[in-house]
Amino acid sequence: MRAITYIRYGAPDVLKLAEIEKPVPCDNEVLVKIKASTVTPMDWKFRSGNTLIARLMTGIIKPKINILGVEFSGEIEETGKDISKFKIGDMIFGRAKKAGAYAEYLCVPEKEICLNPSNASFGEAAGITFGATTALFGLTNTGNIQQGQKVLINGASGGVGLFAVQLAKFHGAKVTAVCSSTNHKMVIDSGADIVIDYMTTDFTKNGEIYDIVFDCVGKRTYSDCKKSLVKHGVYISTVLSFPLLIQMFSSSIFGRKKGKFIFSDFKPDDLLMLKDLYEKKIIKTVIDKTYSLKNIRDAHHYAEKGHVKGKVIVEI
Repeated sequence: MRAITYIRYGAPDVLKLAEIEKPVPCDNEVLVKIKASTVTPMDWKFRSGNTLIARLMTGIIKPKINILGVEFSGEIEETGKDISKFKIGDMIFGRAKKAGAYAEYLCVPEKEICLNPSNASFGEAAGITFGATTALFGLTNTGNIQQGQKVLINGASGGVGLFAVQLAKFHGAKVTAVCSSTNHKMVIDSGADIVIDYMTTDFTKNGEIYDIVFDCVGKRTYSDCKKSLVKHGVYISTVLSFPLLIQMFSSSIFGRKKGKFIFSDFKPDDLLMLKDLYEKKIIKTVIDKTYSLKNIRDAHHYAEKGHVKGKVIVEI
């Protein structure tokens, strides 16, 4: 089968199209013929290996995982003998905890997949899992979001940010979105009540305070945002750094306001919930650009620039 592999860290040029052996599912796995994947920040950060934290997760000297791609959608081609919830021919989406979706086929446990929303294309379905599960975990598990709270989403036009806006609105929050002026209409259409242009306004200095500050791009620190939080407010970042680790530790002991990092996990019920919300048109995947598998380097180049509006899709 065709797959995009890499054996060393570096620029997108380290990604190579190769022919490798087609995998065989274990008893608790399904074999998925991949139709679409995405480029998430996790993918390009793991590929580049530019941070120590990334290398601690993927290998200090060279990558332990040689095929990237955490989000996917496709069709089940084969099932292991212990599979009971899915059958051959089911159209599914999921999030591969061990990556591997930049390939024609992928074996995954059934707990990592869900039937596609009936109103989603393969690209739209593939784009749900990483952004939406991260946003859901951050707002509910980490932020304990409540109806009527004020929530600020920094990086609101990105893959995680747009889902965070939609899910915060679903939970009854008053949502302030921070993004560039060119993306204001998009985030308003996604449910934002107030939009701040980060090029002209510093939200940490405008006198407003929030119950949750959700930093989806890691551009601000807990120290920056502390004055923008209510008494028991929470700052949440999707980007882990050593300063944040120190701030998380100190705020957990000495402060009422909290700084937290999320590396989201998810349960099968989370995917079912997101499928239901998608079919009810409460959430949607916003697609910025679509690339073919052979143009995966271009997709990574574009995503790594940091101005993605929604999702970058890779058709397999």
